[in-house]
Formats: sequence, C-alpha cells, structure tokens
Amino acid sequence: MLKNIVLLICLLVFLEASEEEIYPFKGIETIPIAKTVFKLIKGNQERIVDLTGQNFIIVSVREVGSDGRFYAVDVDGTVWWSGPVTSGAPEFRSPSGIFPIIQKKRYHMSNAFPDESGINNMDYMMKFTRQGHALHKGSVDWLSHGCIHIDPRDVPTLYKWSNFKTKVVITRHSYMPFAREDLRRIYNQ
Repeated sequence: MLKNIVLLICLLVFLEASEEEIYPFKGIETIPIAKTVFKLIKGNQERIVDLTGQNFIIVSVREVGSDGRFYAVDVDGTVWWSGPVTSGAPEFRSPSGIFPIIQKKRYHMSNAFPDESGINNMDYMMKFTRQGHALHKGSVDWLSHGCIHIDPRDVPTLYKWSNFKTKVVITRHSYMPFAREDLRRIYNQ
C-alpha cells in the first residue's frame, strides 16, 4: 500500500512539473537576440555570436504552436525557406548551440539506430556533431533519437543549398519574430 502511495505521489509531481524541471537544459542555451545574432549561455558565461554575412540554418525545436521549425537564412540575412521539424525526444534531447556542418551524405544509414529493413534512414544527412546529430529527412510526426527530422518535401532543397561553411543553430526559443516579415513576403505572393 505504501509503495502505491509513493508511486502515485511521484506521478503527480511528474505531471505537475514542467518539462524543463524534469529534463533540464544540458550544455549550452542558445537565444536569438536579432535576426543574425545569438547569445550563447553556458553556466554563468555568456557569449554573443554574430552570423551576419553567413548562410545558416536555424532550428527552433520548440517553436510556439508546433514541435519545431527550421529557417534557412541567406548571406544577406533573408529567411528564404522554412518548414516543420521534429527533434529529440526528452531522453534524447537535441543539443543547443551553433555548429558547422561536418559531413554531408545523400544516402545514409544510422550507425547507432540502424533500420531493421536495411533501408537508409537518414537520407540527405547533414551531420553537425561528432556524436552523430544531424539534420536529415524524416517524419515530422514523431520525435527522434536527437537528430532533427526535416519534412521530405523540404530537405532536398536545404541539402542542395547547404555546404560545409553553413552553420546550424539549434535553439529552444522562438525565432519566428525575426523571420515573420520575410516569410510573409515569400508565402503571400
């Protein structure tokens, strides 16, 4: 009986706690402060990174009203492409930070989580960490093991546009306020 009461109390605490209390941010927190400027916070240290004049892909893994979104930003600071994404499940949280693309591969099978059918499960792979985190084609209906799933309709364009100079910015904050005007111009033509 006491064991059941303890389990019930733990369940109630779990349900009342926010996701951040249960799965706190690990490592770096990345906060967009302007269209091409980001604040990186690690512990009590802060650093400002300005990506003005560079191509980059920003992924907001918890964009308001969705599981997440990517935004492709060109060297002139224009958001020219955007689409839905999903990221790592809470136990496989996608890392936050600013990363270079370190490997690109059109057809790729995950080494850590291979598909039993033998079919490539990370097509259009753009790897951005040595631990294997990557942007790649995937379902935007379920969470990943830490990678960023990009909708199959969007990923070929993003893959073709990106190169090894393209930065990948992962944030748990909204980027939409900075992208809204460009997206209105693109999608309301």
